[in-house]
Amino acid sequence: MVGVFGGSGFTSLLERVEQVTVETPYGPTSAPFAVGELDGQKVAFMPRHGLRHELPPAQIPYRANVWAMRELGVRRIVGPAACGSLRADLAPGDFVVCDQFVDRTSGRADTFYQGPETTHVAAVEPFCPGLRGLLVETARTLGTSIHDGGTAVVIQGPRFSTRAESQWFASLGWDVVNMTAYPEAWLARELELCYANVSMITDYDAGIGGHEPVSADAVVRVFGENLEKLRTLLFAVIPKIEPQPDDVCATALRAARL
Repeated sequence: MVGVFGGSGFTSLLERVEQVTVETPYGPTSAPFAVGELDGQKVAFMPRHGLRHELPPAQIPYRANVWAMRELGVRRIVGPAACGSLRADLAPGDFVVCDQFVDRTSGRADTFYQGPETTHVAAVEPFCPGLRGLLVETARTLGTSIHDGGTAVVIQGPRFSTRAESQWFASLGWDVVNMTAYPEAWLARELELCYANVSMITDYDAGIGGHEPVSADAVVRVFGENLEKLRTLLFAVIPKIEPQPDDVCATALRAARL
């Protein structure tokens, strides 16, 4: 089964679905799962911010959401998210399939392993290489403007970056900024699930390149304008996603425990 987390403005995927609620040791999930099929592929979809976008980034129950995905039988997850650009050449409407993240959040419950068994999962490649490659290849066949690789700096939110912060992030060579990729992606790795982020550029963060700074209205508007493009990509790529191989994701816990 393939899992999809919906981001801001992305609250549904398939029309014919079964609503499924999963109980977890970490409390309730953001919303019930909508489980259906796409060209023979079983799909579980859930909007990470809730059905009414009632959950700010720091209040999303990331552990419950990812745990529940696994309980449903999901082994491979695609996590689209609205992102700000930190580079003048990454324009609103472009997609970036990130290969790295930088965590600038604080206080989030970001691990399943809090003892008594000490577990150190390697983080060199935090996103699934196989899923990343498939997303990039499929987007290019569709003629979608997509960038292969990039670093997402994940901020706490709900506020956007100051101009100084944005300029600092850009000076360090980071590419996009968002508020949800961490710990969602990392929790998937801790459960040995594949996870790939699709960053949809909605703005130029705090005025990168002389452009207008980000606003909530602009994020929602640009995401809405490009949602159909994202849905087209997902509908094209999901049927191509094969069962999880014995990759870096599936073997994450080997030699990780002391």
